[in-house]
Amino acid sequence: MAGGTEQLCHRHNKRNKFYVDIRCHPQTIAVVQTRAKYTGINVELKLPHEMDFSGKDVSGVLFQYPDTEGKVEDFTSLVDQAHQNGSLACCATDLLALCILRPPGEFGVDVALGNSQRFGVPLGYGGPHAAFFAVKENLVRMMPGRMVGVTRDANGKEVYRLALQTREQHIRRDKATSNICTAQALLANMAAMFGVYHGANGLKYIAKRVHNATLILAEGLKRAGHQLQHDLYFDTLKIQCGCDIEEVLQRAAQRQINFRIYSDGTLGVSLDETVNEKDLDDLLWIFGCESSAELVAENMDEETKGIFATQFKRTSTFLTHQVFNSYHSETNIVRYMKRLENKDISLVHSMIPLGSCTMKLNSSSELMPITWKEFANIHPFVPLDQSQGYQQLFKELEKDLCEITGYDKISFQPNSGAQGEYAGLAAIKAYLNAKGEWQRSVCLIPKSAHGTNPASAQMAGMKIQPIEVDKNGSIDVSHLKAMVDKHKENLAAIMITYPSTNGVFEEQISDVCDLIHKHGGQVYLDGANMNAQVGLCRPGDYGSDVSHLNLHKTFCIPHGGGGPGMGPIGVKMHLAPFLPSHPVVVSPHDAHSSSLGTISAAPWGSSSILPISWVYIKMMGGKGLKHASEIAILNANYMAKRLENHYKILFRGSKGYVAHEFILDTRPFKKTANIEAVDVAKRLQDYGFHAPTMSWPVAGTLMIEPTESEDKAELDRFCDAMISIRQEVADIEEGRMDARVNPLKMAPHTLACLAAPNWDRPYSREVAAFPLPFVKPESKFWPTIARIDDIYGDQHLICTCPPMEVYESPFAEQKRASS
Repeated sequence: MAGGTEQLCHRHNKRNKFYVDIRCHPQTIAVVQTRAKYTGINVELKLPHEMDFSGKDVSGVLFQYPDTEGKVEDFTSLVDQAHQNGSLACCATDLLALCILRPPGEFGVDVALGNSQRFGVPLGYGGPHAAFFAVKENLVRMMPGRMVGVTRDANGKEVYRLALQTREQHIRRDKATSNICTAQALLANMAAMFGVYHGANGLKYIAKRVHNATLILAEGLKRAGHQLQHDLYFDTLKIQCGCDIEEVLQRAAQRQINFRIYSDGTLGVSLDETVNEKDLDDLLWIFGCESSAELVAENMDEETKGIFATQFKRTSTFLTHQVFNSYHSETNIVRYMKRLENKDISLVHSMIPLGSCTMKLNSSSELMPITWKEFANIHPFVPLDQSQGYQQLFKELEKDLCEITGYDKISFQPNSGAQGEYAGLAAIKAYLNAKGEWQRSVCLIPKSAHGTNPASAQMAGMKIQPIEVDKNGSIDVSHLKAMVDKHKENLAAIMITYPSTNGVFEEQISDVCDLIHKHGGQVYLDGANMNAQVGLCRPGDYGSDVSHLNLHKTFCIPHGGGGPGMGPIGVKMHLAPFLPSHPVVVSPHDAHSSSLGTISAAPWGSSSILPISWVYIKMMGGKGLKHASEIAILNANYMAKRLENHYKILFRGSKGYVAHEFILDTRPFKKTANIEAVDVAKRLQDYGFHAPTMSWPVAGTLMIEPTESEDKAELDRFCDAMISIRQEVADIEEGRMDARVNPLKMAPHTLACLAAPNWDRPYSREVAAFPLPFVKPESKFWPTIARIDDIYGDQHLICTCPPMEVYESPFAEQKRASS
């Protein structure tokens, strides 16, 4: 999120200079510098006393609290100085530290960001982890990514939903607030449940335990003749050894403990809540301290209170809402999570036909390895000789993905498809710049492309030229040729999706690639629809130079309600020197590269979910992978055939077939029955199905992708539901059903609605909740909220937790009345 911070500051005040405190983590600095390189923002690394805001040309400043060396210091004057000159103050911070440390918001910070990994999420050799990004209220609408907001449903019930989609890429395209598509929703929920289970008191206890262990270690080190570089810290010490550093490192190796080794010859040690008394004894022995942790603690005086004896001690309350104060036993937290889970429709209920999402089976055997401690409990910056298993996995997965795609090299650093797009386009830009072709900055993007495409191209410093789409859903070749000719001197790339997002195979794909290459450009092929290609064709063979691969689509990593995802990029050999690098873990590739920079804080992105794709490929084999692609295409064509007499199939290939997905046109119903795509989508919930992708890539339509995971019986159930809904539309068209109060306009129907004593609708409860024989009471998925009010939600954005009265026992009111 650090890169998003500089973008938000620039968007806020249109200034091009951005200060970064040199004491931020090196990976944070590298990500910010890379992002700035392609967007024209001038990043300057300075210490706070060197920062000059008087020219009123600084968009913002980023500092870290506690900093990369563990130091806690007062940034109040820096924040004030920034504000006096119209600059924003941004703080990278640590959630666990803030449980006992004065929070950034209390000294005026505008943006606080960081990683939620410390709240119960495994290290996982770098991820996946959820970032957090918090802003003052006046900046909310400039935030990157998506937010949960509050609105109300048709029954007046307060409900949650994703808010402010009008800022998103599918609407604003290159003017969106970010290219973020995958959010680490699953990891955010893990961290949230850690907070719910422990509550404020439990988190404070953990933070105090970590801090006290650090104080004990610090005291022992000082007694052993070592010098601490900083007087105030939370969990991290920077140590100037009072003896031979090599001797310390040898002892550390004997105890299998890694230290951070700074370039100035000092050592860094960080502790967490898993550190016990034996670990402290080992650390003290390594540094030559003759006392045990217990003896050191006994001899510490009252003055050694650390943060608690300073102005930095947190005095404000936090997590006061009842949800963080109710579920502190395993019994209760598990029941709470189950109640939440019961509100979600997922693949355990029925197919999820989301077009362009590839919601396929994530088999249990593929998921098992991510629970193993050997994958989960390893730091991303350990020496490479301590991560040989991961290195072998990366090597084999790279080999397999290269064979599948026809590319020569893979980078696993991008954490999502959108991040992969950005990385791939940045590699193209770095390649062109290295050739001295700095002027090449125009990116051609078909109008049917995913909204992240133009947003990513803009982030990579490119100018977007939209390309028209013909009536068959393919690229308009004549318009493409005209635009290539117009921009031939400045052409950098084309971004193309194959099969197209309209659900057809672009028959002229090779000719398009040749045309771009002939005029000095590169071809970026969006890998979102790779599930229709594996084993059948390879992007590297028909002319593409680079693609991202959505491992959470084609290669079976679960979507997790929006994340984790992985978007590694594959490139042809000429782009390999420009792949992402890392400032901390330097791979052999980095030594000979002209890298585009750093995309992610971890060298191999969300490493711990890569075993899922590795297992999937190994279990399927070449024959199985090809068969899966064939079935995915077959399933889509079967469904299109069954539905073609009831809905218009918007696009087909020249031979009348679709690819692995297809678009149903529901726009005519607006005129004939006042029914829109959203009405069909909501009504599908009553039939037990998640909606298809709605109003994208064509407004007012539904895009369906069945994947290879569904059998014919499930495909038929979904088709039967769609045909039944079409009949309901016909009933409105022909006057048999009320135009305003009908099962589509009133959908979805909740259990509360069906169980209400009064039923005044002109259709039966059975039609509402059990519209077809396969929708049975024993297996029915009940929507928990009725139709939501999107307009109200956008006008009342702020996601405040519901007031305490919502959670109060209904008997409390009766009790008060009787008293």
